[in-house]
Amino acid sequence: MTSSRKNKTLLIDQEAASALELLKDGLLAPATSLMNFKESQNVLKTGLINGKTFPFPFILAPSGKVNAEVLSSLQNGEEITILFDNKPFATLVVEEVFHIDPSDRIKHIYGTDDVNHPGVQATMNRLGPLAVCGEYELINKSSNKNKQIIEDAKKLVEAKHTTSLVMAANPLHRAHERLIRQALENTDLLVIFLLKSSTESNLDYDTRRESLDFFINNFLTKNHVIVVPLENSYIFAGYNEIIIDAIVAKNYGCDRLTIGRNHAGLGMFYDCNSNKSIIDKVVGIDIDITVASEYVYCDKCTTLVSKNTCPHGQHHQISYHADSILELLELGLLPPTMLIRKEISAQILSKLFPNRFKNLEKLYYDILPVEGLLEEHTERDFYLELMKLYQTTSLT
Repeated sequence: MTSSRKNKTLLIDQEAASALELLKDGLLAPATSLMNFKESQNVLKTGLINGKTFPFPFILAPSGKVNAEVLSSLQNGEEITILFDNKPFATLVVEEVFHIDPSDRIKHIYGTDDVNHPGVQATMNRLGPLAVCGEYELINKSSNKNKQIIEDAKKLVEAKHTTSLVMAANPLHRAHERLIRQALENTDLLVIFLLKSSTESNLDYDTRRESLDFFINNFLTKNHVIVVPLENSYIFAGYNEIIIDAIVAKNYGCDRLTIGRNHAGLGMFYDCNSNKSIIDKVVGIDIDITVASEYVYCDKCTTLVSKNTCPHGQHHQISYHADSILELLELGLLPPTMLIRKEISAQILSKLFPNRFKNLEKLYYDILPVEGLLEEHTERDFYLELMKLYQTTSLT
């Protein structure tokens, strides 16, 4: 198919574009195409595609008055051009246009349509009442090199087992590090899928990637961990997130997926008595899913421990909540090193508050121990040395 100026056009956003790319790259199998009405209803009824789990219909239903007018005018066999960022993104030959209930779709993704739920309102705003299906081709699509990167890494270490982790690392804290080590303990290769959002409001992808690379390169065995970016679109939201994670990881060549016990999608359904979770709904996806322990800092054990093995109560345990640690950083505060490595805190603060100090060199030499030599120092250097002063105990 080729783009034509005479084609009618649909406008889509980054989330829809990334989902369409994932589908074309074969990373959402058993879903392989945009679904028509009958296929959508079957998935809603069974939660399966060809006997394999898929949590909700894969459809394209963009919002907006202009899109609605175009969709309502389309005929079967007509070719349209899909625009993203006002540029041709794909061409599609119309098979069917059908009505959907945006509220019902929201419930299937998030488990609720309550606008107070994080993400519900944003997703509702981008959904329209009409969906279109048909064969589509991406325009100027660059090849996905991540599959080959993973295959090369597997060959390098002759991996028999490849485990995956999906994380935002926003920011990377000590419990994340322990989770990574635990996953690496029982595998030949660990693939960390680092979520990359189109609307990053906190730490951007490059800053989070830099933190992760620092930890991997300095504290883990070489060649056994790789990081792959993963576009974090709406299909990864809600209580079905773990299922989509498993599907994408499997299609990338991983045979294991490790998730944290406090994972949002797991915690919503986890039943400690019956040991049931959303994982039990996965059928036909050949990947082992392991739920890792929840880690806390215990002031009696004086170390990071699993809640499963620590005998002390919650009043002795410090939990690792990324949003709260991030709040400290966004306020310009250095979190305690029991929460996050000082090198990572220093790196993040220097990115969040560039050129923060009026006279960094004067401040550096006034309050920090130096050897008397005049040297140029960065803000990151300053934070690292300042943290050493915080760790001085003789006056506490």
